[in-house]
Parts: sequence; C-alpha cells; structure tokens
Amino acid sequence: MTPAKIPSVTVLAEARRRAEEAAQEAKTSNAEKQADDTTATEGEAPGQPDPRVGRKDKVLPARFSQDRAELFTAEEWEAQRLAAFQGKAHEALAVGVRELGAPLEELAIPRRAAGPRDIVIDLEYCGLCHSDVHTARGEWGSRAVPLVTGHEMVGRVCAVGSEVQSWQVGERVGVGCMVGSCRVCEPCRRQDEQFCIHNAVGTYGTWDEPHSERTQGGYATSIVVPEDFVLRIPEKIGPAHAAPLLCAGITMYAPLEDLRVGPGDKVAVAGIGGLGHMAVKLAAAMGAEVTALTRTQAKAEDARRLGAHDVVLTTDEGSMAAARGRFTVLVDAISAPHDVNALLDLLAPRGTVVLAGLPADADGSEMPLVDPRTLVNRGLRLAGTKIGGIEQTQRMLEFCADHGVVPDIEIVTAADMNEAWDRMVAGELHYRGVLDIGSLDSHLNA
Repeated sequence: MTPAKIPSVTVLAEARRRAEEAAQEAKTSNAEKQADDTTATEGEAPGQPDPRVGRKDKVLPARFSQDRAELFTAEEWEAQRLAAFQGKAHEALAVGVRELGAPLEELAIPRRAAGPRDIVIDLEYCGLCHSDVHTARGEWGSRAVPLVTGHEMVGRVCAVGSEVQSWQVGERVGVGCMVGSCRVCEPCRRQDEQFCIHNAVGTYGTWDEPHSERTQGGYATSIVVPEDFVLRIPEKIGPAHAAPLLCAGITMYAPLEDLRVGPGDKVAVAGIGGLGHMAVKLAAAMGAEVTALTRTQAKAEDARRLGAHDVVLTTDEGSMAAARGRFTVLVDAISAPHDVNALLDLLAPRGTVVLAGLPADADGSEMPLVDPRTLVNRGLRLAGTKIGGIEQTQRMLEFCADHGVVPDIEIVTAADMNEAWDRMVAGELHYRGVLDIGSLDSHLNA
C-alpha cells in the first residue's frame, strides 16, 4: 500500500511563494476578488436551503463523480491546490455520501477562505471511527447531506490568517472532533470545549454559525479551522499513528487522567477494539495493573501484547466469579448492546465504571438499565467519556510521545473505504483504520 506523500517544508514554501506571486499579479484585476464563498461557480446554483437545518448554506454544492477525471483535470486541481495555499476559498477532494446510508464515493466539497484567525491544513491522514459510520448511515438520526465524515485528521499547515501567530506554514498539526465553541460559557472557560453550552461546533455535520456553513470532515484533502482548535503533533509520533489519538486516544486518556489512574490502581478494560486497545496501552503507561476482559482467546493473547498484565475471559463463569470486587476502575469500551450490570460486579467498593462505547441505536433503548441499588450499596460511580478539551488533548499527545504510546493501525486507500467501513463494523480492523489522503489525489499528481 502506497503511503501518503508527505510534503516537505521546502515544497510547502515553494507553493506559498507561487501563491504570493499570483496574488501580487492579481492586484491589477478586479476579477481576483471572487474569494467570497457565497458565490456559486459558473454553471452551478448556490446551495439550497436544507429543511433539516432551516438555513441557507453559504457554500458551494458538492460535486460528485464515479470517475475521478470528471471532478478535476490536473490543471484544475493545481488551481484548487494553489488557492488553498493562498488561503482562498477552494474545493477539496473528499470521500463522502450524497444520501444517508448510501455507499461512500469521491466528491468535491467547498472550503471557505481563511479568516484572520484561521489556518488551512493540507491533510495527510484521517482516522476511521465507528461514529463516522453510524452518522453517515443515519443510525444516530437525520443529518443534512451531502456529508463528509472523519474527525481524526493530521496534516501540515499550508496557509495562515493575517492574525495567526501560533502556527507557521509547514508545521504538522492535527484536528479532532470539534472546530468551534462559544469560548465564554463555564465549560469553555475551564477548557472543556467539548461540553460547550451555546455553540459547540463538531468537525462534521454541524451548523457553524460564525462561518454560516455546515461543517464537513477530514476525509478530504484540506480543511480550514480556527487556530484555537488545532493541535501540535509531537515529532516522536508519526502522522498516521497520530490521527486516531485525536478521538480514540483522548476518549480513553481523559477519564484515566481525571481519575488520576496510576501505580496501585487495578484497571479493567472491557472490549479490546479500537477504543479498548488504547485504554490498555494508556493505563499500562500510567503505571496501573491492567486486566483485559474479552470473550475470545485470540483477543486474550493480543491484549497481553498490548500491555495487559492479566486477561479474564468473560465467557468463563469461574474466571468472572474470581474477578468480582477486584478493580478500582473499569473502562467499558464495548460498542454492542450489553448488560453493564454484569461488569459492575467486578468493581471494588467505591470503584468507577467509565462508559465509552456507544451502540448503533440512536436512543440507547437496546441497552439494559443499570440497577441503581448496585451503585448505592457499594458506593460505585458511573461515568462517561466524551473526548476532551483542546488543552487536555494536547497533554495526551505529549504523554503518548513521552511514553511511546501509539495505536495499532491499518492504512487504507480511498478506493477501499467502503470495505474498510464494513470491516470496522465487523470488528475486523486491527485496531484503527486510517485513510491515506494521498490516495485521493494521486491520479492528479502522477
């Protein structure tokens, strides 16, 4: 499998030089003043009001094609890339759906011009997450289409807004599950932007009021993001391995850090998949004694390789009985409907169970209710985890770099994405899939 092309700083600088030259020449012509992304391209109608959103998107409609050559010629693609490096409105190649539940296909999506505090990122990799599938297949409710998912993206800065001081062209950066918040509510003030009360903006499928557009995710060649929602990728972590850390990594790191897990703690992890395997690695790196809970012997052997000190087969009644009351923390990363009450028996008094996996059903009705008597009688705590704020996510990245913690990944190409999604749902990816963004435009760069 061909890895994505990683542009060097020299290549990026050359592209920016060309962009600056083009901008200088354009000063003599009013025709260059078409960066307003409210205007449709020739022959295309402006975006129409979406009844599910109730607003008119000030973006161009997506363009679809079964044949890549129909989206862009090599010359047209070069012009779009140049516009991105200039910080102008442009179109990106992407993988998305035109209707919920439809197969993924290649399309062209609009990206807005960079504002004063925005940065433009030339994307290299984007992780695959179960939530991408649930959302695009309509399993978690209605979403406006077309829709491009993906919220674990890594790339290099290719343009910055006029007021940006924290980032430079060529730096490797990442973007996770959110690209905006109100910045003033109580959660935002305590660096918990993911719980923003007023204006939480998800990386995809969310109405972004400040920019008057609906967000589209990271299965694409570029993205424009406010600088405050961009993360620095440590040099010790490769870009493909860094991508899943921006969702799976922080989802598992946040509760472990919040609970101050460390030496002396006995942590159990149920569900050794994309999320669970990260919980095993992180808890072990924090110094805890880690036990994996799994149904199969094959996963048991792999769990030890990941760093688990012990394994309990949940299908073995004797082993489950012996583990009762043993753990101070239990991370439940099982995404299929299951009975959490059986896991509560494994906790020591005053122990905490952290729910991380979400089933496909939109309202959670397939999950059995937790018996409150179990919580009360043994002083147990039931918690959830929803990624982390920007500051905590940056700490997670530094922790992973310092302790050599990275996810186990499979790199997939754009052509393999439908199969990769099916394999992920079936639990066959090992353990996180990562889209090679370079496979999207390789035919245009040959």
